[in-house]
Amino acid sequence: MKPSAPSQSRQINTSKRPIKKSVRQRKKLVKRRRGKSSGQNTASKANQQLSKFRQASVVAVAITMLLLTVFSEGEAVQTQDTLTTENVEDTVVDNVETTEEAVEIGDIGRAATDEAVTTIRELWVGFYQNLPKLLIALAALLLGWLLSKIIRPLLRSFTKNWRTSSAVMAVTSIAIWLLAIGVALSVMAGDIRALVGSVGLVGLALSWALQTPIESFTGWLLNSFKGYYRVGDRIAVGDVFGDVYQIDSLNTTVWEIGSPDQLGSVQAEQPTGRLVTFPNNEILTSTVINLTRDFPYVWDELAIPIANESDLMLAMEVLQKVADDLLGAYMEQPALEYARILKKANIDEKVAQNPQLFVSATDSWTNIIIRYLVTAKSRRKWKSDLQIAVSQELNKSQYKRKIISAYSRQQYQPIDSDGVPISGMNTPQKPE
Repeated sequence: MKPSAPSQSRQINTSKRPIKKSVRQRKKLVKRRRGKSSGQNTASKANQQLSKFRQASVVAVAITMLLLTVFSEGEAVQTQDTLTTENVEDTVVDNVETTEEAVEIGDIGRAATDEAVTTIRELWVGFYQNLPKLLIALAALLLGWLLSKIIRPLLRSFTKNWRTSSAVMAVTSIAIWLLAIGVALSVMAGDIRALVGSVGLVGLALSWALQTPIESFTGWLLNSFKGYYRVGDRIAVGDVFGDVYQIDSLNTTVWEIGSPDQLGSVQAEQPTGRLVTFPNNEILTSTVINLTRDFPYVWDELAIPIANESDLMLAMEVLQKVADDLLGAYMEQPALEYARILKKANIDEKVAQNPQLFVSATDSWTNIIIRYLVTAKSRRKWKSDLQIAVSQELNKSQYKRKIISAYSRQQYQPIDSDGVPISGMNTPQKPE
């Protein structure tokens, strides 16, 4: 039995070598696997950290946008810092500064976009909710427009011979539009009391802001109903004197007429060729003079200066004959019409049917004034014709030294110590 022991031990020893090798190989394999697994773990950890960083960034951006829309800017920044500190891992905290810079750059645009989208959404929701009211208001305005279009031709056919037809149509259209606008606003507002109050305040503000246009429109209405002047009348309103050319709801335009009281190249009552426009509120604040509204004739006068040495009675007879020959037949019918108008107005005044003469004394001569009735638009013509006729008559030889025309002159009259004029010592001077 003894000699077999060594062989067994050898067998055992020989059997241990492969076991040791396998153990070493296993250890190496384990080390390799551990190295690979550690590398994989490191990579996976890095990927996990990166994904967590991305998730944390997205969460931070979302929270920031939410807080900006709910809280103020300062509260949003403070809450964002607290949540980031508590929920984000250490790797995210190390890169917070970089992340906040990127977030702050994009937050402004995103917040503005979200605010715009929210506003548009609210407007759309409000529009959708108020759509029935809006449709009813539009229908009321459309109905008012149709009524004004239908009523205007009817009023024009009924009032075509009225002087105030345009004013009646304008007032009717304004009333219809005010009613339609009131209905539309009451439907949109819902509360008629609040609407009345707001409309009253708005009307007060507009009355102050649009005072001149409102007064001009009021003046146009008064002129339309009262008939202060019409197109074609010769009027004087304030500093304006001329023939009415056009009348609208705010302004009146006239062809200007010259006058001695106005600056300009034409000093007589004849057209200057200029158009003058003035607001209709002048009717409310100025005196309106109409020369042709109810009676197109006016009284005019021509003064003939006669020297005091003349035979005044003879001069008056001659001038009366000249005026009657020129204007007697012309002014007979206008005088009758003028008398009828005065009688209708209960004005008791006798109207002469032929030219009249009056005498007026001055410092150096006597004026014989011829008063006559002519149309307002032909005063200059008739005055020129009358002046020519008078001059031709007085220049006849039969009136020489009897009717002496007056002129500017000086005369020296010597007197004695008692102040009595010395006869025969008059020294007439040449006329100046």
